[in-house]
This record gives sequence, structure tokens and C-alpha cells, in this order.
Amino acid sequence: MSHIEIIKETGVAAVIRGATTDNIIAIAEALKAGGVKVLEITVETPGACAAIEKASLELDDVLVGAGTVLDAETARVAIMSGAKFIFSPTTNSKTIEMAKRYGVVSIPGALTPTEILTAYENGADLIKVFPANVFGPSYIKDIHGPLPQVPLITTGGISVDNVGEYIKAGAAGVGVGSSLVNTKKELTSAYLSEITATASKFIKAVKEARGE
Repeated sequence: MSHIEIIKETGVAAVIRGATTDNIIAIAEALKAGGVKVLEITVETPGACAAIEKASLELDDVLVGAGTVLDAETARVAIMSGAKFIFSPTTNSKTIEMAKRYGVVSIPGALTPTEILTAYENGADLIKVFPANVFGPSYIKDIHGPLPQVPLITTGGISVDNVGEYIKAGAAGVGVGSSLVNTKKELTSAYLSEITATASKFIKAVKEARGE
């Protein structure tokens, strides 16, 4: 199965801000236990690429990528650290080009129909609709009217309560941040169990929305 197919099949990418080499394995294992096997480690955190490298080397059956990538240079560093996909909040053609050069999945951010199509025409594999909560699930359905060929990942304000609506509206998957993992909380065994339980709820909601 290709990395694009893994992202689509899983349906949920955990957006992990504040990842470090000390906490990433425990977090990833907790997510994996709940069925979330796609990890987006955001690179604005100091040492994030070291966390990407550690996770990529030590975790089996988990797809690790980089998030909040704003430029091609950062994308290359993340890819050299083991990132298998590049998530961005914006569209930058050079960043897309860098991802494609190294054979990793490119997921730039866009919001308007023009931005979404431009990103796709520039070679993006999936488009991150961000911030999705500004317009809600109905916006995804409306975008897919004229652009049914463009696979969309919605990020921003995604919760267990609304994730099914986004999937039903046509989203190929979602990116979920602090409602799934909050690294500011102490990583006790109780909180790690909570992460697993929440991950399971997200996966269940996605499958139900897909009729699986």
C-alpha cells in the first residue's frame, strides 16, 4: 500500500506539536493502539526533526511525516530525517517540488477553490483545507462539486463530534491536533490511555461515516 493510500485509509492524521525525542515514542504507541497510524510532527518545535528521525527509525506500522513546513529547505531537512509526507498550512510550489523530488507525499494547505486547484496543478497529492472550521463540512461538499478529482484533508477545529460530518461531506481524511494529543499535559499512563481511547473514537467515527 502506498503512503497516500495509508493516509486515506486511516483517515486520521495526528498533528503533534511539541514533539521531542523524549515523548514521541510513547505518544506514537498510544495513538497506534487506538488505530491512528499517521503522525504529523510539526517542525516549528525545536528538535522536531530529531523526533521525526527517532520515530521513523523505531516505529513499525506508523507513517511519520512533517507538518507546518513553510519552505523547500525545511522540507528537505525533514525528508532527510525520515519524513514520508510534508504537510503545510500554505501552498508553496518549491515545497511541493521538493517533496516530489524525493518521492514523499505532498500535502500543502489551501482554502479557496483557486488555491486548492493551483496546489493540485502544482503536483500536490492531497490538499489540506485549512482552517476547515471557518466554513464547516458543507464547504467541503461544495468544493467537491466542481473539483471532485481533488482529494481533500480537512484540518482546523476537528473533533470527535464533527469528524464524521467532514468525512460524509467528502473529505479523504482529517488532521487532528490538541483534541487528540496535547503535549503540554504530563504524559502519565492515564493520559496515554486517554490518547488511545480518543484515537479509537476518531477511527470509529470515520469508519461509521464511511459506512464501514
